[in-house]
Amino acid sequence: MTRRTRTAFTLIELLVVIAIIAVLIGLLLPAVQKVREASYRATCANNMKQIVLASHTFHDANHYFPTNSQDEGGWDWSYQQNHKSWSWLARLLPYLEQQNLLTQLNIDTRTLGQSQDLITMGLKIFYCPSDNASSLNPSDNRANLGKLAGTPWTYAATSNYKGVTGDCWCWGNYQNKCTSTCNGLNTGDGMFASRDDIARNKVDLTSVPDGTSNTFFVGEDIPMLNAHCTWPYANGSLGTCAIPPNQNKPYGGSDIYQGWPDLYSFRSRHPGGLQFGFADGSVRFLTDSIALPVYRAFATRNGGENVSLD
Repeated sequence: MTRRTRTAFTLIELLVVIAIIAVLIGLLLPAVQKVREASYRATCANNMKQIVLASHTFHDANHYFPTNSQDEGGWDWSYQQNHKSWSWLARLLPYLEQQNLLTQLNIDTRTLGQSQDLITMGLKIFYCPSDNASSLNPSDNRANLGKLAGTPWTYAATSNYKGVTGDCWCWGNYQNKCTSTCNGLNTGDGMFASRDDIARNKVDLTSVPDGTSNTFFVGEDIPMLNAHCTWPYANGSLGTCAIPPNQNKPYGGSDIYQGWPDLYSFRSRHPGGLQFGFADGSVRFLTDSIALPVYRAFATRNGGENVSLD
């Protein structure tokens, strides 16, 4: 009886097997990445929903939505540290299970500078997992929290979520002078403005005749691409929809601070678009190809536009 011997793989057979495995991995990775991004996007949407719902709870308690109190007497840290330019997100803290942090901040009496050690705290609910903002926190290049002369900036926490000021804008390449004052910061026609509690009436549900289901409340941004992204500070917690979505390059350069007139807006890491939380608590994904007039219409709370995303 003869014994059959098993021969080893030839080099060609081994290479074929390796090639097949490489092809399978190449086919699998995009699917894994797609599933991961779907999960990230769902988490991001849930964060935005919780922020809007918390704002409604704030409204129930105070009869208006959370406000900003930007002091515009100076635009660098040497000035802002001595003033209470707190954001609507800071005022929302107790409704996001952060009462202890708000108590320590004591924003009714303390300035940004007096709470300098606390404004560096990054909060998970303010971060989209598709972006790397949380890993870069705290940041030392947030707009207005450094001296214009180039001396060291203070550290501050970043955020991927910002309130919508509307569609009025007076600066840069996307001017949309829709009011006599054409401000868009102090007196925007959206749910928020940088000086809600000073320059205009506080916004409540009766101030949204367009309907809460037709009005943007909060949108996404990328701190690495825009210096105006920080939750404690009023001017870092807002954006305008006068500028198209995912406008990532400032006009004439890559400076995320000096290029602010074309960057004070919304963008995301989600492929093909970005998400907005509406004033009714719903969250929807908008593609980059959305018509600019439609995009702007959803940013206003009392524009009287007749638009749809369907």
